[in-house]
Amino acid sequence: MGQFKTTPITRVKNISKEEFIEHYYKPQRPVLIEGLTKEWGAYKKWNLDYIQKRAGDQIVPLYDNKPAKDKESVYAPVKKMKLYQYIELLKTEPTDLRIFFYNILDSMPELIKDFEYPDIGLKFFKRLPALFFGGGNSKVFMHYDIDLPDSMHFHFHGNKSVTLFSPEQTKYLYKVPFSIHNIDKIDMDNPDFERYPALQFAEGIQAHMNHGDALFMPSGYWHYIKYLDGGFSMTLRALPRKPKRVLFMLYNVFVMRHFDNLMRRFRGQNWLDYKEQVAEKKTNKNLSK
Repeated sequence: MGQFKTTPITRVKNISKEEFIEHYYKPQRPVLIEGLTKEWGAYKKWNLDYIQKRAGDQIVPLYDNKPAKDKESVYAPVKKMKLYQYIELLKTEPTDLRIFFYNILDSMPELIKDFEYPDIGLKFFKRLPALFFGGGNSKVFMHYDIDLPDSMHFHFHGNKSVTLFSPEQTKYLYKVPFSIHNIDKIDMDNPDFERYPALQFAEGIQAHMNHGDALFMPSGYWHYIKYLDGGFSMTLRALPRKPKRVLFMLYNVFVMRHFDNLMRRFRGQNWLDYKEQVAEKKTNKNLSK
């Protein structure tokens, strides 16, 4: 067992649009911006109590830390609960239950008035501002986003840890074929370097996020997220613009995802086991080279 090699993320305050584009967007380097939300209503108002008061009786799907097995869909929730009750749970105990991709426009549009799309050089896709909630035991498995966006990730209420790996690190991460994640048996907090030797060569970037922090995650970056206590985050996404990235995005969304779902439906756990074997064999073979 061991620990990944990581370096602290670059932290800046009140960066200009020109500086962001030149130093971070163009070279596709992650950065944490501390002052980007200070003028938002959300910075002053967004906490669990604020969301809870607006929750009403809406029912939300909840996910836990366990990976999907056999023919289970990765998008199938483990349970459903009233949002009010779920937030009460976040406030009282360190649950691993989390909400994945809560669409603000569809579910709580009054929140739109509390934030602005930053004029920082990203062309945000304004149809999908999304919230993500988690408790003190919640973990988001290691993955990259299927639509390959440049993302700005804003955290509110509490603390969370984000470990990033660049696309160039994929060769060490045991990426599962026809998927956007690595082998789910890997403990990202305490990786087994004997079982998965390539992991010891992976170099990550560590970010600790507090209330109001904004994290720029470039297209294709892997991320592993831990909620250190109950809280929530909002992601604004800018879809890829480079032709090669657009083609990869279209392949992921319209070909790879559907093929993988089809194979899971017909072969179940045998398909998952086969993909893990391929990931392990391929990664270790690359390492030997």
